[in-house]
Amino acid sequence: MEQVKILISGANGKMGHAVAAAIAGREDCVVCAGVDLYTKQYADFPIFEKLTDVSEKPDVVIDFSNPAILDDLLDYCQVNGVPCVLATTGYSEEQITKIRKAANSIPVFFSFNMSLGINLLVQLAKKAVSILGGQFDIEIVEKHHNQKIDAPSGTAIMLADAMNEELDNKYHYVYDRHSKRQKRDAKEIGMHAIRGGTIVGEHDIIFAGHDEVITLSHSAASKEVFAVGAVNAAVFLAKQDAGMYDMSQLMAQA
Repeated sequence: MEQVKILISGANGKMGHAVAAAIAGREDCVVCAGVDLYTKQYADFPIFEKLTDVSEKPDVVIDFSNPAILDDLLDYCQVNGVPCVLATTGYSEEQITKIRKAANSIPVFFSFNMSLGINLLVQLAKKAVSILGGQFDIEIVEKHHNQKIDAPSGTAIMLADAMNEELDNKYHYVYDRHSKRQKRDAKEIGMHAIRGGTIVGEHDIIFAGHDEVITLSHSAASKEVFAVGAVNAAVFLAKQDAGMYDMSQLMAQA
């Protein structure tokens, strides 16, 4: 079996270490190099400070770094014809537009959450709103560790967008109600962010109807679930043509 050569961007971060550990236990892929401002080597692959310093061309890049390096990352991947798995969170709308444009020339895998369970939750949420329609109020509650910067989480937005698309985009999002002295609008999706301790990630979708409540939940016990998902995405992406990919395509081939 020919192994997929993976470059880890953000190799010395917590997720970079988790990705390296996930790959170490597999036979279908191998880490050929890492990139990080902190270049301390902790495994049998070299770590470079910049993408342009990497000597060996990878088959695919997994990025768990920072939105600030997106331009350099997309430039490197497009110039060298390398597929890219973007697992970093906190991208702006302008950056997401750049990601979609890059997908015209290279394969790009982009998801706000690399967990298989979360992406199953997306499908269940879409099925729920297709049945419940406008009969139930929708609220999303997300919980993360106290070091997380963005709120609401990208995953919460992904869940809301998926349901809103199923509802013909007729709903709007409400992030804060303390300044509003009025009844809840029937066509809103409420989103609430909780930050504390070392919570890896929890997402609840609450469908509140007349005398009944349905809750769909997902809880991540460790960051490893995101690393495993990203590696699965990389092995999948290495075989694809230019275009935009997400977990729905990966799940479809399972």
